[in-house]
Amino acid sequence: MSMLAFLAAAGFAAVLLPPIRGSACPPSCSCEPLRGWKGLHVDCSSRGLRALPALPRNTRSLDLRNNSLSRVPAGLLDSLPGLQSVDMAGNPWHCDCHLLHMKLWLQDLPAPSLHSVRCASPAPLSMRALAELTGNELGMCKRLLPVRCLEFFWRDLILLAGAIITLLLAAWALKFSKKLVCQLNLSRYCLLRRHTPKNHKAH
Repeated sequence: MSMLAFLAAAGFAAVLLPPIRGSACPPSCSCEPLRGWKGLHVDCSSRGLRALPALPRNTRSLDLRNNSLSRVPAGLLDSLPGLQSVDMAGNPWHCDCHLLHMKLWLQDLPAPSLHSVRCASPAPLSMRALAELTGNELGMCKRLLPVRCLEFFWRDLILLAGAIITLLLAAWALKFSKKLVCQLNLSRYCLLRRHTPKNHKAH
C-alpha cells in the first residue's frame, strides 16, 4: 500500500470512528496498564498537584499521595466508574463541608482509600482521619443544595403555590355559581307568583 493510500485510509477511519474522550494519560502523571487490560494504574504522586488533572475514564487504581490537594470539587471523581482503589495520603486536606462529597464517594471503595485521608485544617481537626469525622464536625455550608436542586425546589414551590391558588379560585367560583343559581331560581319563582292569577273560591 502506498503512503498516499495509507493516509487516505487513516483519514477515513478518523472520520468514522469518534475520538475516545478521557483516554489520554495526563502529562503530570504516569499510566500503566493493569493485567488483563482491565484498566490503568495512574500514578500522580509527588507531583505538587493543587488540583486533580483530567484522568482517563478507564482508571482503576489512582495514586495521589504527597501532593498539595486540599479539596476535590463535588462530582469530579464520578466520571471514573471503574475506579477500585485510590491513595490520597500526604495531602493538606481542608476538612469542611466541601469535603463531605469526597468522603461519601470514598466510602464505596475499599477501607484504606478513606482511612488514608487525614485533615491538615482547620486546626481543631488537624491530623484526624476523614473517616472518623461526622457531618456536624465537617461544618455547615451556606449552600447545602446544588444550584440545580435549588432551582428545582423554587420551581416546585411556585407550581405548588399556583395549584393551591387555582383550587381556591375554583372553590370560590363554585360557591358563587351555586349562590347565583339559587338567586335566579328564587327570582324566577317570585315572578311566577306575581303573574299567576289568584284562584277564586268556588260558590
